[in-house]
Amino acid sequence: MRPKSLNFEQLVKENRQELLNDKESISRIEMRLEKKQEVLVSKQRKEFEYKS
Repeated sequence: MRPKSLNFEQLVKENRQELLNDKESISRIEMRLEKKQEVLVSKQRKEFEYKS
């Protein structure tokens, strides 16, 4: 929790850092999802080629 004695500039700085941290977390999650999607597509292609 944030202390209530922060001034406006400190709050802005803290909120900005939290947003940057969130953005980094979201980017990591997106990368993991993309990798999982690539693996899934690759498996599906192999299964299709095997059946053909």
